[in-house]
Order: sequence, then structure tokens, then C-alpha cells
Amino acid sequence: MATTEYIPVTLPRKQAHARPESWMDVLVIGAGPTGLACAIEVQKIGLKALVLDKGCLVNSIYNYPTNMTFFTTPELLEIGDIPFPCASQKPTRQEALEYYRRVADHYHLHICQYQWVKTVTGQDGDFRVTATDRSGKIHDYRARKVIVSTGYYDLPNYLNIPGEDLTTKVFHYYKEPYPYYDSDVLVIGGKNSAAEAALDLWRHGARVTLVHRGDQISPGVKYWVRPDLENRIKNDEIAAYFRSSVQEIGTDFVVLNTPKGPTRLANDFVFSLIGYHPDYDFLRSVGLELSDMQHRPVCDPETLESNVPGIYVAGVIVAGSRTSEIFIENGRFHGKQIAAHLRERLEPGSEIAEM
Repeated sequence: MATTEYIPVTLPRKQAHARPESWMDVLVIGAGPTGLACAIEVQKIGLKALVLDKGCLVNSIYNYPTNMTFFTTPELLEIGDIPFPCASQKPTRQEALEYYRRVADHYHLHICQYQWVKTVTGQDGDFRVTATDRSGKIHDYRARKVIVSTGYYDLPNYLNIPGEDLTTKVFHYYKEPYPYYDSDVLVIGGKNSAAEAALDLWRHGARVTLVHRGDQISPGVKYWVRPDLENRIKNDEIAAYFRSSVQEIGTDFVVLNTPKGPTRLANDFVFSLIGYHPDYDFLRSVGLELSDMQHRPVCDPETLESNVPGIYVAGVIVAGSRTSEIFIENGRFHGKQIAAHLRERLEPGSEIAEM
């Protein structure tokens, strides 16, 4: 665990959220833990950084289930050499939200929330970035370097089946169980998100059915969750269909493809928790070259500079479609790699030349 003393800083509102100038040394796209770590390391070498995010601070963690507990230990989630205080061995979502907020305050990071980056144009040394806020207003920025750390959690994988567009019934994120009491709920998936949602729903009075294309619950499910779910299935408290898939979703039913043939079930709600993926269209629009099979951005593994000079990639998008390869635990170090390269390329305080 890091030994740096953690001194919480409470900033006046105007100072903490002061609008930065329209140009900076480095613009970071994405205010997740990796994006914040990148901005911190950039500031440590004396450069001006701005972070833009289309959601709130660490938006992906905010969208995790309300009572979620992390699989990892707190020291593996730390950024900026700031210790992560935690009441137990495993940190909760709430503790993580508070921790990253305090780290952002501690470093006086310039963060513009709810600004969705639409375009990145220009060239190394003078990039032009446009973003829109919730009112539709366009914001223009200039930066000498750009770091893309957009994550993947905002874009769910789809089944592409009839009825998946029933937005009042079908959900791709799970928050809490209370609205689904005394309802027939189908959970699709066999990994952590699906397993935890199924158990939480069952414990709060929903009639839960789990459907998974695999032979069993994924071996990668948290060690305290998997046996709990397997016991619920064994006791017929949660119905489960393995080697099965969903064929159709109706207003009050679902149709499954099972090893025994099509099965129609009464149903009120569906949680399709089959994973997420990076925004490949945005990455391509920036000019990043993606590998054919796994959609990994082409980049220098040491510096993380992409095929576009001056644009770096960080966090889970470095792994492309193999999102299970990079988590906060290892993505948080990308900022140090990038900052080491920027230290060689940029001098603090020099301004962008007028074009």
C-alpha cells in the first residue's frame, strides 16, 4: 500500500470547479479512474491538463449496482499515491465514489462533467476538440496532446432479437432490486453482473430465472457469489437454463432456445447483462487504427502513443474487445507511462502556436 499521507482537501466551490482556459497541454477524454490517473501524472510533470466526460466523475462506477462490493482490495484501486481508506477488506461502490472524488479535489483537477466529446481534429501539437453539454451547447478546446481513456461501460452488448427494444422492460444495467418485488424477472448472462443481480433480485422478492449460453456459471464469478448462486439454483429457488439463449421478448413473456427445444415463460422484466464494449466508432473517428480481430488500438506498448502522433490511449480500450484484460488495477499505471513520454516531448508553460 502507498505510504503517502492522505490529507483531505475541501476547496471553495468556485476554485474547485473553475472553468479552465480553452487550451491546455493535454486533454484527457474520460473521467474514470484511469483518466484521472493520467491527468494527475500530467500535472505532476508540470503540464496543464483538462478532463472531459460525457457523464459524471467516474461515471461507470456510479452506474454499478448500488450495493456492489469490489472483487479487489482497496490498495489496488489507488491512484495518485493517495491511500484508499476502507472499512473492510473489500471496498464498496460508495467508498470508491467518495475516494475518487477526494483524489480529484486533492489534486485540484480541472474536470468538465457532462460534456460529450464529438470530434478531435488537428495534428500533434495543436488538436481541436469539440464537445456538447446537456443543453446542446458546443464547447471548443485546443490541446497539444490528447489522451483517450473512454472505457467501455457505456455501450452494452446487444442480443439483436425481437423485443430487445422494449425500453420499459429490458435493461442493460442493474442498480437495485426494489422495483421488481413480486415480479417475474429474467437475467441473461453467467458472469459477475448477472450472478449478483440474480441473487439480489431473489433476496428481495422477485421470481428469478437465469439463462446462460454456457454450461455453468462462469468460474470467474466472485468466490463468495458463485457458490451462493449455485446453491440457490440447486434448491430451485432460482430457475436456471444453461446452454440456452433468448429468442424473443414480448410484453409479458420471453421465449428461450433450450437443449429441450423452445420454452415460453411468463415475464415482467429482463436484465440483459452480457457485457459491454468500447466505442469503436468514436475511436475510428479520431483516426485510431484498430486491429482486425480484437479491435485493439495500434499503439506503442511502452508509451501508449497511438498511430496518430500526439494521441495516446489508456485504460481498458487498450485491450480492445478483450475487456477482461485491463481493469483499474493495471490501467491506473498507464498515466505514468504516458507522462514519462510527455516529459521528453513537452516543456511546461510553452503555449500552442497560433495557426
